[in-house]
Amino acid sequence: MDPSIWSRLPEELLDYILCFLPIKSIVNLRSTCKRFKFIFLNPFFLSKNYPCSSSPFSSYLMLSHPHFNCYFPLYNSVSGTWRESSASRSLLNPCSSSSALLSASNGLLCFHLPTSSTLLVYNLLSRSSILVRFPKLPFSFEFLTLVSCPYGFKIFIYSSKSIFLYDSKTRSWRIFDGFDPILNDNIHQQGVYCDGFLYFTISYPFSIVSFDLENGIWRICFDKMPTNELTFARLVIADETEQGKRGKKLYVIGGEGRNGISRCLKLWELEWQNGNIENNSNKWVEVESLPELVYKKLVSVCYHNYEHIYCFWHNGMICICCYCWPEILYYRVARRTWHWLPKCPDLPDKWSCGFRWFSFVPKLYASF
Repeated sequence: MDPSIWSRLPEELLDYILCFLPIKSIVNLRSTCKRFKFIFLNPFFLSKNYPCSSSPFSSYLMLSHPHFNCYFPLYNSVSGTWRESSASRSLLNPCSSSSALLSASNGLLCFHLPTSSTLLVYNLLSRSSILVRFPKLPFSFEFLTLVSCPYGFKIFIYSSKSIFLYDSKTRSWRIFDGFDPILNDNIHQQGVYCDGFLYFTISYPFSIVSFDLENGIWRICFDKMPTNELTFARLVIADETEQGKRGKKLYVIGGEGRNGISRCLKLWELEWQNGNIENNSNKWVEVESLPELVYKKLVSVCYHNYEHIYCFWHNGMICICCYCWPEILYYRVARRTWHWLPKCPDLPDKWSCGFRWFSFVPKLYASF
């Protein structure tokens, strides 16, 4: 096409023409001119040409493990296949071999770069990133949660009984008082995000607390749990908008037993009243009990070290993972069935602890 004609095309017509290109070609066009670079990071352009019901992106379960150094295997949960290893290496290689993947949220990945005392927040599809320096030096922390928002992101860090909160809009850190009990058995479980709050379970006695990301205030939301015989509990927020439904659901996955030993694992759902997650009239409803044979395998995996267990929501599934085991136990909510995801084929026969799984749904427009 004559460049003079191309340059005079109305923007909406140009957008319509470009939407027929494969997503890979669209990403490659980013380097050709300034306008293309920003048009493909524009949420309006993506929502117009790629509605959520027909998103061109797959959703992945991402594995991080010391054996893989800077390589993060991807399992396509839509097709049920592992991504070819060489392709995964070329896509996910933003850091040095000493970096560690700590959190993922809404298409963004958060890495720890210990050699430079920084965090790297990275968008895989747009190949864009931002470095976040620690609030002070030296700085150590117990756990971190990345929260991606419509107009930026927040980083929640628990360190030395204090909360450090980074906001990408202000490019600054704030410090708040911590809540000590959340560390009892949550060393591998991140906070779950819903409507401006992070939620955590605490034990002895078991309850659920929330942290207001805007005001930095802690609050006990539920002091009444599904059962009085919990040995451990994990939270999952299910975002059903991705399944074409409306609203969100809160689940508790917990072991039921006595004297700190679980005899079964159950799944409960919170019935929300009036759309308010913290309504005192909300009730817990038992959804599922893990089949006995599956439960025996899970217990043999964690050796009753329940602090190694962590859970998250991914594409209609509740995933139950163990820090020392390379497989995922997942529950398909729509089908009400339990399954094991087999270990990564690239994993060597001899492996050690350190398995961290993440839900990763690539989004070109995930904002910094």
